Amino acid sequence: MFYFWDWTYVILLPAIVLSLVAQMRVTAAYNRYSQVKTRRGITAEMLVREMFNRAGLMDVKIEMTHGKMSDHYDPRSRTLRLSEGVMHSDSVAALGIAAHEAGHALQHRDEYGPLTLRNASVATVNIGSSLSWPLVLLGIVLSFEPVIYAGIALFSVVVLFSLITLPVEFNASRRALQALEGGAYLDSEELKGARSVLSAAALTYVASALTAILQLVRLIAISGVGRRRD
Repeated sequence: MFYFWDWTYVILLPAIVLSLVAQMRVTAAYNRYSQVKTRRGITAEMLVREMFNRAGLMDVKIEMTHGKMSDHYDPRSRTLRLSEGVMHSDSVAALGIAAHEAGHALQHRDEYGPLTLRNASVATVNIGSSLSWPLVLLGIVLSFEPVIYAGIALFSVVVLFSLITLPVEFNASRRALQALEGGAYLDSEELKGARSVLSAAALTYVASALTAILQLVRLIAISGVGRRRD
């Protein structure tokens, strides 16, 4: 049996390490603060509805979705979907997560630039993530550089999408914490817990962006573009 070692995998090591650390932090923070009940006893669903009422977003629907930590805001249908473990929970973690997703709805209302750009680029990103590697490999096999460049360009869109996602997520968390504090939904200690959950989640997006950047570097290394120029 023959084994093939691709040295370019080494390029991804920092991203792999950061991703593992981020996942451990998210799991630890969620497991800890999902057991801490808030003193007010308000559920995540109630919180989000109050936030929307204050913001004049009575037309945004709130639905339950299956899966753990599958919470998200869908701008196409103007629907906020909360997971089973979050929607009817009054834990610090649940309120932090729900407020974060509600923050995306507020971004949509305000036509927040990075969110608008991210939503507009979804279709292109899907194409780029699907075709970039096949194009680069095809270009290498055919020794046809324009095809290689096309693949690299498509994956660059994926990297850009990951970078745009960072301010979108950071801003949503900032809006969430402001709403939780300003509306007196959480006291100071509970707010620290919510901040811990959201900070851990934010690290996963940083890890994702780093992974995309290093994958692009690896793609360029595999294609041998620099060597061809020499």
